[in-house]
Formats: sequence, structure tokens, C-alpha cells
Amino acid sequence: MKLATLRVDGTTRAVRVDDETLIDLGASDVGELLARDGWADAVAAVGASTAKTYARDGADFAPVVPRPSKVVCVGLNYKNHIQEMGRDLPEHPTLFAKFADSLIGATDDIVRPGETEAFDWEVELAVVVGRGVRRARGADAESANAGFTVLNDVTCRDWQFRTREWLQGKMWDSSTPVGPHLVTPDELPGGVRPTLDVRLSVDGEVMQQDNTGDLLFDPVDLVEYVSTVVRLNPGDIIATGTPGGVGHARAPKRYLTGGETVVTEIDGIGRLTNTVVAESGA
Repeated sequence: MKLATLRVDGTTRAVRVDDETLIDLGASDVGELLARDGWADAVAAVGASTAKTYARDGADFAPVVPRPSKVVCVGLNYKNHIQEMGRDLPEHPTLFAKFADSLIGATDDIVRPGETEAFDWEVELAVVVGRGVRRARGADAESANAGFTVLNDVTCRDWQFRTREWLQGKMWDSSTPVGPHLVTPDELPGGVRPTLDVRLSVDGEVMQQDNTGDLLFDPVDLVEYVSTVVRLNPGDIIATGTPGGVGHARAPKRYLTGGETVVTEIDGIGRLTNTVVAESGA
């Protein structure tokens, strides 16, 4: 199944996406829905003939989970990106965090802060957690995965590399599109270890293109690793890392300066289309 959080009448609603029809699931957003016991069976049972529906055409999708308790991100997880950044293959996942205030919807503007001169793109497959787990292993880690979505880990490179810790380059307000949908693993080739083509273009020029089968640490590995450190809650997001082709690694370097249209897409999941705008008052 395919789920989304829809903006409607000044609020948000969790919906199931059935082709061109969006079916209201009786929750304010996908995060609230995933916190309910038996959510998958309940969602499957909702019929278009009895629930409120909306047209997909012109739909305004919020971040698929607007207020996750945590967003855990993984750096250096595709071999080609590790090599282009001049680093050795890691023995363990490289983790950092984002916060809910950084998340925006599928067609919202990406806000470029006035404080950066090195605003960069990163297409990523993101895991959405479907139930609370701690120290999950094997089948437990697999079943904790509610599904996958698309995330663009937009980064202020000059702030990222001010210190050895990356957080300050990654957590800027209203900078990280995520969505438009959550797609459950049963709909994707490879299931909880999907093999999906990912792409990112800027003004129509393809900058990144790869397949999630090339991840060094796959989504199950990451649920196991992250849940060892911290409890994962329903609606939490794990961004699995980006492939090669980022602007910072190009010669000459290329960054987002404002006015560009950035399209971030993963086959079988969906597409984010966002315009880069200067921060108001910056």
C-alpha cells in the first residue's frame, strides 16, 4: 500500500493513495497512524465507498511524517560517494541527525539560508519505522520497517565541514523535502532490502543516479544498528545515505544558489519537486 500526509483545509490528514484517489484513514498524519496497533490491517480495510476521499490531482503533500520523534541519517553509504569524498569504506554506519523543523513537503520550497555559500543536494532512500523497537535483530528488524519514502538531504557544506561533526551542516530549518509517499516493502522489488533506481536532477540536468542495491549498509542493517543505540518509535525516519554526484565533489564544485528546480525521485516510490528560494530576510 501507499500512504501519505495530505494538507487540506488548514490541517493534515493521513491518506491511502489508490491511483488518483486519496482515501482518508481517520488520522491526522501518517505518524499518528503508524502509532496505532494493527495499523496495516486497519488501513487495508478502509474502503473508498465509506471513507472521505480527495482527488490526487493538485494534492498538497506534507512531509510524509510531519513530526517524527527522530530523523537519523547515514553518511557515506554508497561506495561511489565514499570514493568521491576521498574517504575509506567505513566499518560501521556514520550517523547524524535532523530535526522535524528541517522537514518540508513534496513540492514545498527549499529554503536556502543566507549564511551558506555551499548549498548542496543529496537524494536518499528513507526508511519509515512502523513500530517501536530496541536492539532489533533479523526478522524483528525487518518487520519494524513500515515502508520507504524519498528524502533530499540538502546540506550546507561550509557549515558541515567547520568541525569534524556534521550536524550543523545538516539540520537547517525548512531545507529537507521528504515524501511524497510511504510505500510498503511488499510493493517493491527486494522488499525490505529494495533494489530501486534513484535520481536527482537540477533544472533538468541529472546530477545523481544509482541503485539502492549498492548500499553498503542496507535498511535492515540500519534498523539493527540504530535501534541498538536508541529506541525507534513509529514514524521515525532513517535516511540511508546518498550516492555519488553531489555538487561538493564536482570539479568545479557546484552548489544551489537560488531559483533552481530540484527533482528527487526513486522508482516505485515517488518524486519530490522543489524550488530553491532565499530565506526571507536573509
